[in-house]
Amino acid sequence: METEVIHLDSIQTFFLFIQNQILGMKWLNSLIKNLLTALNVDVDGRLGGSIQFFIYDVLKITILLCFLIFIISYIQSYFPPERSKKILGRFHGVGSYIISALLGTVTPFCSCSSIPLFIGFTSAGLPLGVTFSFLISSPMVDLGSLVLLMSIFGAKIAIAYVIVGLMIAVAGGALIEKLHMEKYVEEFIQSANHIDMDAPTLTRKDRFCFAREQVTETFKKVFPYILVGVGIGAAIHNWIPESWIQTILGSNNPFGVILATFVGIPMYADIFGTIPVAEALLAKGAQLGTILAFMMAVTTLSLPSMIMLKKAVKPKLLTLFIVICTTGIILVGYLFNVFHAFFI
Repeated sequence: METEVIHLDSIQTFFLFIQNQILGMKWLNSLIKNLLTALNVDVDGRLGGSIQFFIYDVLKITILLCFLIFIISYIQSYFPPERSKKILGRFHGVGSYIISALLGTVTPFCSCSSIPLFIGFTSAGLPLGVTFSFLISSPMVDLGSLVLLMSIFGAKIAIAYVIVGLMIAVAGGALIEKLHMEKYVEEFIQSANHIDMDAPTLTRKDRFCFAREQVTETFKKVFPYILVGVGIGAAIHNWIPESWIQTILGSNNPFGVILATFVGIPMYADIFGTIPVAEALLAKGAQLGTILAFMMAVTTLSLPSMIMLKKAVKPKLLTLFIVICTTGIILVGYLFNVFHAFFI
């Protein structure tokens, strides 16, 4: 019995090491703190603490960003649009929504990047509910979000976040399909001529080059939002009183989840831009579900992506999509708040 306890402790220690030192890069934070201290920067003060937070989070997220984009893009090279359409076309019913949502996890990080693929899938004749399951899951849930969330919140929360995100995508797609909303897709998409082309065979070198190009392109596009997100996180972490955050987003405010969701909707960022804000809010006492609701709202329902989507679907379908996502996000936020003790 004692041997089993020692074995479990060893496993827990190993996973904590992965979370804190490999994904969380706590060693990097200590290194930056020592360097700033050597430069006579007071890291315990507000300004010095903000500088430490900013440098640490920018470096940490940038390293994870480049690594994850490369890995995910390499995987994505096996699922070009033509092949994805063929895969989705083989499934029917609930299975088609699940496969579509899962395919969304290996696509680009932001919602705006997913909309052209959604348009392509829809114009190719795939069921509308299936394409919407993809559209919901792609920005909300991806392999990058799983790893990044593990680095901040731990494995339980990260896995739960991904599961509920996939559930929202599947349920949303099924509901849209059930309501027969095809007539609310713009005519230019419905009448598009589709040429069925086989995806080119890529060599390992081709896939490596593709992944490297994706790292460069995505980094250029995402890095400004990382800087903004980390800047906001640093301000929250070191300048906004903890009592304010707890009053607005803590357990004493029953409308905290709703407030966080509607604050997140007009913003535009991806998982990399929201992570430092979420990290700072958690440290200040905001509830877990409230933070996750904010993250989901920002990544799924950003204003620029809704403007893009409006070009492809009519107002009634766009409104339904927003209502489904918003309702699902709010429900998830309250569920995480209720069961947050389980994830600690």
